[in-house]
Amino acid sequence: MHSKGIYRRCLPGGPWQRLLPGIILLHNGDATADQLVQAALLYAGESAIVTGREACLRHGMRLSSTVGPRQVHLLIPHRQRVNGAEFVLIERTHTLPAPWIRAGFPLAPPVRSATDLLRRTPSAEAARHVLIEAIQHGGCSPDALLDELNRGTKRGTAIPRRLLVDWSDIRSVAEDEARKLAKRLANPPTHQNEVLYDHAGRYAGRPDFWWDDVGLAWEIDSMEFHFKSADYARTLQRNTRYAALGIPVVQTLPSRVRTDPDAVLAELTDAYRAATLRPRPHVSLRRAA
Repeated sequence: MHSKGIYRRCLPGGPWQRLLPGIILLHNGDATADQLVQAALLYAGESAIVTGREACLRHGMRLSSTVGPRQVHLLIPHRQRVNGAEFVLIERTHTLPAPWIRAGFPLAPPVRSATDLLRRTPSAEAARHVLIEAIQHGGCSPDALLDELNRGTKRGTAIPRRLLVDWSDIRSVAEDEARKLAKRLANPPTHQNEVLYDHAGRYAGRPDFWWDDVGLAWEIDSMEFHFKSADYARTLQRNTRYAALGIPVVQTLPSRVRTDPDAVLAELTDAYRAATLRPRPHVSLRRAA
């Protein structure tokens, strides 16, 4: 078609709309997310792949609307010369990863997608949210995320790198969520990850959270973390020790800390109230002399 004919159809009230230079949407309604991504890829060229927020969402991560703008962040080979436009952020890179194809769209791998988003996430709380989603729903390990952050530019990585150093494994991510939630309790836990001993000085357990005044334990564990049968066996042994010593324990699925926090708080409040009505178990945070 002649450029004048295209121009007329893209005028306000016309049947078409211009999304990007050279990219026309053949209707005048709102573009879908898929249409925006397709337009961005057409604009940037065949080597482009999607990363950042849009890629994270397509990898199954559940991101808050406050985590970054809904722009299409693309990676292209460093030799290409394409500028960003409208809703498209273009990043030239010497380390273009092999794409993962999801629903026909080329995406950067989850670790790269998440770290590209983190570099542009200035808020500590938002960065924490992205990291947790990448680990729990993106299949990324803390070590892999930290390696990727250390490999590229250090700009914008101080907050996520500090968090990842603290989160040495996937369990500590859930404990961090639980620690934040516990601050809302009228009677928050008195200790975390402290070793308990029975009256004879034998090892009794190391609860994730502990109320020493009433002898109540809170454990953030489940089959979500039991990748080996030995892990599950250790949990059963721990619960048996607790039962023998009369230690009441609240067990919470890691996912519920985020998806049903009010119910978790109610369960802990009820458990604490019940613990005040029974004798405190004969356990101590210090080994008997």
